[in-house]
Amino acid sequence: MSTSNQAPPARRGRPPGTSARALELISLRLFTEHGFDDTTVERIAAAAGVSRRTFFRYFDSKTDVLWHAFDGEVRRLRDAFAQVPAQVPMMDAIRQVVVGANRYRAEDVPELRTRMNLIGSVPALQASAAHHYDAWERAVSEFAAGRLGQPAESLYPLAIGRATLAVCRSAYDRWVERADADLTAYLDQALRALAEGFDAGRPACRPADGLNPPMA
Repeated sequence: MSTSNQAPPARRGRPPGTSARALELISLRLFTEHGFDDTTVERIAAAAGVSRRTFFRYFDSKTDVLWHAFDGEVRRLRDAFAQVPAQVPMMDAIRQVVVGANRYRAEDVPELRTRMNLIGSVPALQASAAHHYDAWERAVSEFAAGRLGQPAESLYPLAIGRATLAVCRSAYDRWVERADADLTAYLDQALRALAEGFDAGRPACRPADGLNPPMA
């Protein structure tokens, strides 16, 4: 019987594993440290201890890494809309579902801000936004279409989806800029204002909440 203390030779097999989430976190760190343009897929893969091919099993490009969480939100929206009771008014349902899909733990906020700042400042990410925003908008439009009994591509459902996306993007931008309150507070106020038609006689929020009431 051998008494050697040498470690057994490494076995060949599958390469080291990872996950989309692990690659996302590593990518965010590298984008912050080195800039988006100067961070290559090869650098991300090396930091994760995996091959370039493994990276592409999870993402089509480094741009897609930053949209990973957003695309997950679209799936959550669709799932939540499917569970809304029929008696909940349409705009109330949209507000509740959107706000619910954007509840984050306090420890997740710095990461979310980093992602939003990158998306808002990197031209390559801005150029890729249309496809992802369109999917988010369609999730709302299709829910509205079902409630209205109209085709999803008809005017009212499209207008509701696009208007909802617009006020939510405004809420995100205000939240990122001010960094002083829960994101859901901004979303809730913006969506209440949308549901009320931005009626100057019934402001949906207070100035202290981050959104100025409409001028009479």
